[in-house]
Amino acid sequence: MNYDLIIARYGEIGLKSPKIRSRFEKKLVKNIKATFECSVDRNQGRIYIFPENFEDGIEKLNKVFGVVSYSPATSTKTSYEDIDETLTKYVESLVEKGLIDENTKFAIKCRRVGKHEFTSQEMAAHCGGVVRKVVMAPVDLTNPDLTIFVEVRENDTYIFHEKIKGPGGLPLGTQGKVVVLLSSGIDSPVAAYLMMKRGCEVIALNCDNAPFTTPKSAELFEQLVDQLNEYAKGVPIKKRVVPYGEYLQTAKGTAPEKMTCVLCKSGMYHIAEKLALKLGADAIVDGSSVGQVASQTLSNILATRYGVEMPILSPLIGLDKEEITKIAKKIGTFEISKIDDGGCSAVPKYPETRADLERVKQACEDMNQDAEVQKAFENIRRLD
Repeated sequence: MNYDLIIARYGEIGLKSPKIRSRFEKKLVKNIKATFECSVDRNQGRIYIFPENFEDGIEKLNKVFGVVSYSPATSTKTSYEDIDETLTKYVESLVEKGLIDENTKFAIKCRRVGKHEFTSQEMAAHCGGVVRKVVMAPVDLTNPDLTIFVEVRENDTYIFHEKIKGPGGLPLGTQGKVVVLLSSGIDSPVAAYLMMKRGCEVIALNCDNAPFTTPKSAELFEQLVDQLNEYAKGVPIKKRVVPYGEYLQTAKGTAPEKMTCVLCKSGMYHIAEKLALKLGADAIVDGSSVGQVASQTLSNILATRYGVEMPILSPLIGLDKEEITKIAKKIGTFEISKIDDGGCSAVPKYPETRADLERVKQACEDMNQDAEVQKAFENIRRLD
């Protein structure tokens, strides 16, 4: 096909006030330009992209949040002569590719913006006649096998037949920053992805539990961030690692063994809060799903978050493992997360599942949690 541009569409951005919509559009354009080489124009709710490499652009637009759908298109001027010539060549290409023949039911859908000497219905009927001059295919406006779109905007007209679904959401970087507790497992990368889809810039914080974990865990964390960064062009993920083994050792040495996971998660939230305040983030994000593991029962969720004043968001809270895994496979993190990293040897044989808040508070005092958290926080490393 002789495409010369890609038309991208957004969804909920169009519901914003004119000032906010303009700001979101500009951010979306910036992210598109950071994803692949192109020039971009925006006009009346449409974003017109002129990529240097069409295949590259069509593939990578599927990873730009804020894009609801997009269409590779051919442009021409808004006159019967120009539309006839361009549409004829377009249909000839469709015939060559086997997308339409004399048995293919087709429809023309025309949308028009501006003042013209014809109505949308008149132009659709005219274009249908042009198609049938190339191939005597039957018209079916109710249940077509192929729909050709003719979008007339003032003096320019665009012709296309595909509407490729984009990731949707809001442009990355329009909704502030969040600190995501990111491990090498399946859940937390999906949580990060979903927050990115809602426009949040991500700071990924990994708690390195060595010597209770192997170096493989840290390697997988970096690989997962690299994969998620495929969706973060323009607003790359910041990577932070905190040495957490000493904190865990203190927790195990001062509290009942069954409380190790509760105290572990509690400390992670407190460190994440300190990092969020330092870097200007507005919330903490984790991969919790109610009842999935011992630390994610409702009573444990309450206990582990005690004392943290910043909002803690859990976008997976109502999803089951199958639903989470489906998203992980879609975004390319599953194959990384399923690699065996040896697990965490600090996990007790019988972890606490119904933590009593008063007992947890006492355990935090016994281990001097504030001092241990501060000690770990002071040794955070940046990897980006």
